[in-house]
Amino acid sequence: MKYFNKLFIGLAMAAGFTACEKADKLPFYGEGVATVLSSPTTTVAPLPSDSNSIKLILNWTDPKYAQDAKLYKFVVEIDSAAKNFTRAYTRTVTGKLTDSILAKELNTVMLAWGFEFNKAYDLDVRVTASYGNNNELKYSNILKIKATPYKIPPKVTLPYDSKLWIVGDASQGGWSNPINPSTYTIPQSFARIDETTYGGIFQLNGGKEYLILPENAGAWSNKYSIANKGAAGVDAAGDFGYNLADNFKGPANSGLYKITLDFQKGKYTVVPFTQQHGLPTDLYLTGGATPLGWANPVDATQTMTRRNSVQWDITLNFKTGEKFLVLPTNGSWSQKFGVDAAAADNKSGTFKPEGGDIPTPSSTGNYKFTIDFFTGKYTIQ
Repeated sequence: MKYFNKLFIGLAMAAGFTACEKADKLPFYGEGVATVLSSPTTTVAPLPSDSNSIKLILNWTDPKYAQDAKLYKFVVEIDSAAKNFTRAYTRTVTGKLTDSILAKELNTVMLAWGFEFNKAYDLDVRVTASYGNNNELKYSNILKIKATPYKIPPKVTLPYDSKLWIVGDASQGGWSNPINPSTYTIPQSFARIDETTYGGIFQLNGGKEYLILPENAGAWSNKYSIANKGAAGVDAAGDFGYNLADNFKGPANSGLYKITLDFQKGKYTVVPFTQQHGLPTDLYLTGGATPLGWANPVDATQTMTRRNSVQWDITLNFKTGEKFLVLPTNGSWSQKFGVDAAAADNKSGTFKPEGGDIPTPSSTGNYKFTIDFFTGKYTIQ
């Protein structure tokens, strides 16, 4: 018993001595302070030739963390104004109080956001400082930048004659090349929507395929196509290019479809076109603004000319202070296309099936009236 008592007492004393020893103090790190962000310029509008040049320099003050400044971490965030950095482009900088951004880096980001070429946009920039382990985050002030994207070459080569046609068993003209001029040449042609975008609305046969040709001359040597028609989702959207291996895969069901070709991004989309009254084959003008007044039917002088699958136009002497309508069937009032919302100058607007009478410009004269079913807009010029 004495042996066990002595052993217990010895262990207790050892534990006591250990408990009384002083531990080293844990290091204390200060919280730091918020950085102040600035830039020598708040306007960025580079030219394409400046793509590899530094066009935005960001500087910020020392956050005064209690560690080696080489370990400081800074996250630069850039977003369009009012987005509250919800889709921000970010860059991480370690141990420096500055960052330099190339013109092409910022340009790529803005184009990915869908910004237009040569148009100024407001951007927000901030810097988040922290210790190297991400502790003690400190947000800087928000710096306001105005930046303008510059034009870059399109990803896919543009058609050399600004014309495109759809061919294939998904189309109404089948694989005939050239397309039968008496029936399908115009209905199977695309419209040029802007410099690098083409669009059309076509009646497609379900479960079939198609190609897009830059000329309607019987040649198959050049075409717009896709790399892999077996890929998921290629009937609705995907990448396209010049002389790739596969045909476009058409939608599963027959119907009217709106096809958009974005040459700038190399992307295409296919969506159903479900507008009331569908896509007309002919269009006629009638109304007090026209030479024939509200006559219905009208003669050839007020029959519009179809230019492609989605655009019609006509030049007439329009009377000011009057209005008119667009009819898909000559002699019938059962269907019509009219104004949805007109511009203040009465020279443009959006239209819709069963819309209101379309107003004319402020002065009488010859004007070219154009209606576009791809954009849903009309112009009077």
